[in-house]
Amino acid sequence: MNPLSFLLVCFAGWMNRRQQAVIEYLQEEVRVLQEQLGKRPRFTDDQRQRLAVKGKSVGRKGLLQFASIVTPDTLLAWHRRLIAKKYDGTKNRGAGRPPTSGDLRELILKMARENRSWGYTRIQGALANFDYNGP
Repeated sequence: MNPLSFLLVCFAGWMNRRQQAVIEYLQEEVRVLQEQLGKRPRFTDDQRQRLAVKGKSVGRKGLLQFASIVTPDTLLAWHRRLIAKKYDGTKNRGAGRPPTSGDLRELILKMARENRSWGYTRIQGALANFDYNGP
């Protein structure tokens, strides 16, 4: 093993121990804050979003290892809702059916007036026989 790779291994080990110490400190800080609060805090949508994104990158197994202010299942549920909201296309859609064209509406009303005994299904069938697709 050359001296440079030995130094890199030593530095990486030191960094890993340092990061682990920071993580353990933050875990203890969370526990202390939870004890002071006594109950679960209420989160804003922005806070839920930030926690969900960070929690998803850690993963369920990683979240189980750490003391958390919410359960891993809750964090992952928030993330699922966040993703579902991202791909929700309801803003781009209008409500209800598309309107019937004026020409078609007039034709249907004319057929209904001229043929009083016909129901809507017979009128629909007659339009299908005409192969009417509108203007």
